[in-house]
Amino acid sequence: MQLIECVPNFSEGRDLNIIKQITDEVESVEGVRLLNVDPGKATNRTVVTFVGEPSKVIEAAFLAIKKAGELIDMSRHTGEHPRMGATDVCPLIPISNISMEETAEYAKQLAERVGKELNIPAYLYEYAQPDKKRNNLSVIRAGEYEGFFKKIKLPEWKPDFGPAEFDAKRGATVIGARDFLIAYNVNLNTTSTRRANSIAFDVREAGRVMREGDPINGKIITDASGKPRSIPGSLKAVKAIGWYIEEYGIAQISMNLTNIEVTPVHKAFDEVCTKAAERGIRVTGSELVGLIPLKSMLDAGKYFLAKQQRSTGVSEKELIRIAIKSMGLDELTPFKPEERIIEYLLKDKADSKLVSMSLSDFADETASESPAPGGGSISAYVGVLGASLATMVANLSSHKKGWDNRWQEFSGWAERGQHYKNELIRLVDLDTIAFNKIMTAFSLPKSTDEEKAARTLAIQDATKYAIEVPFAVMKAAYQSMEVIRAMAETGNPNSVTDAGVAALCARTAVLGAFMNVRVNASGYHDKTYIQEILNEGEALQQMAIDREAEIISIVNSKIG
Repeated sequence: MQLIECVPNFSEGRDLNIIKQITDEVESVEGVRLLNVDPGKATNRTVVTFVGEPSKVIEAAFLAIKKAGELIDMSRHTGEHPRMGATDVCPLIPISNISMEETAEYAKQLAERVGKELNIPAYLYEYAQPDKKRNNLSVIRAGEYEGFFKKIKLPEWKPDFGPAEFDAKRGATVIGARDFLIAYNVNLNTTSTRRANSIAFDVREAGRVMREGDPINGKIITDASGKPRSIPGSLKAVKAIGWYIEEYGIAQISMNLTNIEVTPVHKAFDEVCTKAAERGIRVTGSELVGLIPLKSMLDAGKYFLAKQQRSTGVSEKELIRIAIKSMGLDELTPFKPEERIIEYLLKDKADSKLVSMSLSDFADETASESPAPGGGSISAYVGVLGASLATMVANLSSHKKGWDNRWQEFSGWAERGQHYKNELIRLVDLDTIAFNKIMTAFSLPKSTDEEKAARTLAIQDATKYAIEVPFAVMKAAYQSMEVIRAMAETGNPNSVTDAGVAALCARTAVLGAFMNVRVNASGYHDKTYIQEILNEGEALQQMAIDREAEIISIVNSKIG
C-alpha cells in the first residue's frame, strides 16, 4: 500500500472549535488517519498531521483547506509565525511505497484543485515546483499576508494555480512535496527576541548578513553583483529564527530541520546550547511541534548516553526517556511518546496483543482452552528471555567498577542483544498471527471449483507463512547465542550463571521453533522448498545444541 503524510499548517491556534471543525473534515474521509493536532496560542497556528493512501489524503486535505477558508479571516489574524493564508502551507511527504516524484504529482493535483474549485491562489514549493527560483517556502512567503496584495500582481509571482488576486479573507496557500521535516523549538532563559535571533543566525545554514564593524548595525557587505554577502551558520539543513512566546514568557529558537540525516535533532539541540552559552544565555529545554520518527528519538538517546560513557544497549523505552530528559522535551508540556512518535501512532495494536499483556495474563492466555498462543509463540518468548539475560550481563559489565575503559565493548554487545530481543518479541505475536491465518484459510468457502482453488491457494500461502515465522525464531535465537557466549566468557563474572540460563533459553527457543517448522511443513506442497528448509533447520538445531554445550562448559568452569 502507498502511504503519504500531509502536514497542513492552519492560521488558527486559539479557537479550538474552529480547529475541531477543520480536523473533522480530515476525519470524514474513510481510510485517512488523523495522527496529531498541535495548536500554538502565541503563533496562532495549528499543525495537523494525517496519513493515508494518496487519493484519500488529497481529498482530506482539500476539504480541510476549504473549511479553513470558510472559518478563518486572515484580515484579523495576528501571530508570531510567518504566514500568508488561512491554510498557510500544505506539504505532502512520502512515507511508504511511493517516490518523491509521485508525491509531487499529487501535490500538483491538490494545488490545481484548490486554485480552480476554491479560487484560492496556490503556489507550489519544494519538489512540486519546477522553477527553482521559487521553490523555497521562505522566499514564496516573503512579505507575508500584508505584503501579498502587491506581490501577487508581479509577473514573477503569479500563482501556479488560481486567480492572481489576493483573497483578503483566505489569503494564499503553498502546497508541495518535501522530505520529512522536524519542527523544533529550543527554549531560552531570556525574553530577548534580538538575542534569540542572534543565536538563530549563529546556527542556521543561511547564517547572517556580513557587515562592516558592528555585526548588527554595520554597513552590509556586498559581492561584485551587489548582493549581500553572508556568513554561514554552523548547522547544515537547518532554518531558524528567534521569537518571544508570551504564552510561556520566554524566547525560543524556532527551527526547521529539513534533513535529519545531516543534522539530527540532538545535534541541533547541543549546538544551540553551545551558541547560547557563548552569549551568556542558558537553554532550559525544548519543544517538538508535530511528530518525530522513532529513529530520531533512539539516536538522541544513544547520543546522550554515549556522552556519559554509558551503555547504549538499553531498551527502546529507556532510550526515549533519556532523549526526553536530555533535551527537556517535557519542560513546557508533557511529552507522550505514544502521541508524538510516528511509528507508535501507525502501529496496529493487534500486532502486539500478546507482548502487551502482563506476565500473568500471558500465562493465563496460554493456559486457556484457546489453541493460541501455543508452542511457537512460547518458543519465541523463551528466546526473548535468553537474549534479555545476555543483554543484562552486557550492561552490568559495561558499568562494572574498574572496567570503565571497556564500556564501549560491552555497550556494543548490549546493542546486539537488544536487537535480537526486539526481533524475537516481534515474532511472539507473529507466530500466533500465522496460526490464525491458517485457521482463516481453512474456513473459506469451498462450494465451487473457483472457491476451492482460492481456498487451496490461501491455505498454502498461510502454511508457508507459518513455516517462515518459527524459522525466523530459530535464526534469531541461534544468533543471540553469540552474545550469550561472549558474556559467559568475558562478561561480569558475578553474572556468569545468568549467561548460562540465557543459553538454556536460546537452545529451547531453537528446538521448540523447529518443531513448529516441521509440523507446518507437512502441509505444504512445494517439496523442494520443504526439503531445503528442513535441512537448514536440522543444521541450525544441531549448532544450537553444540553452542549451548560450549556455553554451559564455560559457565561450569567459572562456577567451580
